Amino acid sequence: MLGTSQRATMKIFITGGTGFVGQALVDHLLEAGHQITILSRGGVADQAGNPRHCKGDPSRPGPWQEELSDHEAVINLAGASIFCRWNQANRRAIHNSRVLTTRNIVAALPRPGSQVRVLLNGSAVGFYGNRGDEELTEESAGGNGFLAEICTAWEAEAERAEAMGIRVLRCRLGVVLGSNGGALSKMVPMFRTGLGAQLGNGRQWFPWIHLTDLLRIFDLLLNTPAIAGAVNCVAPETVTNRDLTRSLAQTMGRPQLMLPVPAFVLKIVQGEASDLLLDSAKVHPGVLTRAGFIYKFPTLAGALSDLVAKP
Repeated sequence: MLGTSQRATMKIFITGGTGFVGQALVDHLLEAGHQITILSRGGVADQAGNPRHCKGDPSRPGPWQEELSDHEAVINLAGASIFCRWNQANRRAIHNSRVLTTRNIVAALPRPGSQVRVLLNGSAVGFYGNRGDEELTEESAGGNGFLAEICTAWEAEAERAEAMGIRVLRCRLGVVLGSNGGALSKMVPMFRTGLGAQLGNGRQWFPWIHLTDLLRIFDLLLNTPAIAGAVNCVAPETVTNRDLTRSLAQTMGRPQLMLPVPAFVLKIVQGEASDLLLDSAKVHPGVLTRAGFIYKFPTLAGALSDLVAKP
């Protein structure tokens, strides 16, 4: 079964290791016996134990770059939250936390004695923009809009490492479903009170991935030299927002509001950030399918049953 076997341990440098996905990934990699260093802005540098902690701001050059070069793999998950109003200050934070961080990571790679051989760089299915019912694979062109532009610039910075002989994975994450954070933590309370509802016309495609499968995908990508480039980190079952809301209500044993939340209301409340809820991208995991990756949670119903307990 690909993506689940025990492999040789590595020294891995991680940015974004304190976020929803990052924390779970650190625990997962530690359990597999890897040596982990987490870069963080706050706290105190800790050079003992596992994981180790390196203090620094990845959006700025600094001594942390020397620390990074002593590792065999880098996983870059840093990025300011996109769940906010996209005013000028927030747009700048979203851009810099991704694009400048990746630029600084790549700048550290050609240092003398660098051990880095693989870079797993975060990205998102937002790369494709709002594409309606178009079938999207890793070979599809990028789209338009703020998030698509951010993802394109983000990936371009990571691609520069390829010229240095580094194997680069551009991991286009779907919405990550987990039990302790992420999108479900915002949705479940509404559905628990019977106030969950379809968003807009509900026909927008919703690319998703169970957190457990995402961690296993990272295992596969770290340990498979034949895989490089863009990877759609999504489940094989494509669902719409209507499918999601119905399945979540059924899983929780709660009614769903009959009337959807109109798109114009979301636009008034969220501004341009409503694109996160209304844009449509029917994304397929072409690379993972060809690699023979076997999902533990290939269907949304199975994922929700695992993650959401009935009251």
